[in-house]
Amino acid sequence: MTTSARRILLFSDLHCDASAARDLVRRSAAFDVVVGAGDFATMHRGLDAIIAILLEMRVPAVLVPGNSETADELRAACREWDEATVLHGSGTTVAGISFFGIGGGIPVTPFGDWSYDFMESDAEALLRECPAGGVLVTHSPPHGLVDVSGDGKHLGSTAVRRTVETMRPRLVVCGHIHARAGEHERCGDTVVVNAGPLGVEWRLEEETDDEE
Repeated sequence: MTTSARRILLFSDLHCDASAARDLVRRSAAFDVVVGAGDFATMHRGLDAIIAILLEMRVPAVLVPGNSETADELRAACREWDEATVLHGSGTTVAGISFFGIGGGIPVTPFGDWSYDFMESDAEALLRECPAGGVLVTHSPPHGLVDVSGDGKHLGSTAVRRTVETMRPRLVVCGHIHARAGEHERCGDTVVVNAGPLGVEWRLEEETDDEE
């Protein structure tokens, strides 16, 4: 067996920050994959403008919607971004890595009708096809992991937490809880990263069979 590494640039919660987006574009050339874990827009505003910056990336990107944009809105905004794949209750394989994604606020947030939110039961259904051992991209963190708000409350998803415990992804990329941006914690062998708008550089180790 030979061990190699894929370089992944992780981010979330840009909320229309053009300066942060341009910095991510500048850094992206050094990576195999870029992962965006939602909240590109702010309350559904500014999505096209921020995606217009990000699509200058020339490496594959895996994205999920946050609670500030819907899956349909994100797919429409990315229609000219050939390298981007938007996931929501679905998966893909990029650079030899299996990704599965779910977006939105889970559980339902207190923000009102504008927020793209899901009940835990809805999230369980969307996560049903998540494979074992891949990379899970979810806007909302698993409950109890990088999910503590500024006032000390755990705001993560129990459905995502159960998926992490049962399917044991190698890496979970999330956001949503701004107070924990840039932090990571472990759940068994799974690393959970709350990426944040400044971006986190990650190396994902891969084991491959040597040719005889």
